[in-house]
Amino acid sequence: MKKKIMISMMIVVLLLGGAGLYILEQNSFDMVEQAIEIQTSEGKLTGTFVLPKNYMNKLGLVLFIHGDGPIDATHDDGYKPLWERLASLGYASLSFNKRGMNGSEGNWLHQSIDDRVDEARHAIAWAKEQPMIDEKQIGVWGASQAGWVIPKLAQKEPLAFSLVLSPAINWVSQGQYHTRKKMVKEGYSEAEMQDKEAYNRQVLTLLEKQASYEEYVKIARENSLMSKDRWTFVSKNFLSDATDDLRNFNSPVLLILGEEDIHVDVKDTERVYRDIVKPELLTVAVFPDADHSMLSKQTANSNMRAVLISLFAPRQITIPGYMDEIEQFLKKLPERR
Repeated sequence: MKKKIMISMMIVVLLLGGAGLYILEQNSFDMVEQAIEIQTSEGKLTGTFVLPKNYMNKLGLVLFIHGDGPIDATHDDGYKPLWERLASLGYASLSFNKRGMNGSEGNWLHQSIDDRVDEARHAIAWAKEQPMIDEKQIGVWGASQAGWVIPKLAQKEPLAFSLVLSPAINWVSQGQYHTRKKMVKEGYSEAEMQDKEAYNRQVLTLLEKQASYEEYVKIARENSLMSKDRWTFVSKNFLSDATDDLRNFNSPVLLILGEEDIHVDVKDTERVYRDIVKPELLTVAVFPDADHSMLSKQTANSNMRAVLISLFAPRQITIPGYMDEIEQFLKKLPERR
């Protein structure tokens, strides 16, 4: 009996060990990551600089610009599969920890969109000093809130290209759209949704009056109370609208959207981009089963599924074809043919 128990335990150990080795192998990427830091007028920024393992010619560079939230340089390793693909195409990647995270100084919740543009310009200036980087081939990838940063950045920097994932056009409209879509998904009644929308209009009125946090707290509902830092962030940015800034694009733009996105009205975003960005510069890719982060609807609705894919098949975490679309777009750039 003891022998059978010992054999069973050994099998379990071997299986666990094998799974561990497999996970390590799957999460080992064909690229070189370097921890970096740069000094800016708003304090130190820390981040990650990613290079191909082997290269002979100058490299293009993709600067990553995050969406909302306390995001680190790797986005909890979520960026790594794309970094690896970009490295295979002859591109370096550059990504920073948001302010207040992993050594980056400051507080990201105290930043305006213009502050984030300035931060990106510091990053580009740093990249241009790196001997392996072709300064004429520096472009950006950005998600969600980066959709307000990148068009402003395009006015100030000669971007070689822009990869824009799930951007909204208008901050307030996006919030209204997301609130209703989320409540519908969660099964709220029409009366409950209208009540929430009425409350949100109260909050918007305070923002428009530049009310203090203390004034906001007086009317705030306990289940949706913003922190003081979050109130500061929203107060600085709620008037954001990308419409006019889209005219700043003077280089190729890849707009990537998912039809299952409940955060952004993708039809409105596509319409405005097509109306304003020069047709010869714009490529639009819409994925039917993708959400805001390019996850499939099935994966987005299951935390367990997302965790398992991240562990055992991280290169398959995003919707099939997403990284292929980026690769095809980059290969068509005139200087990269």
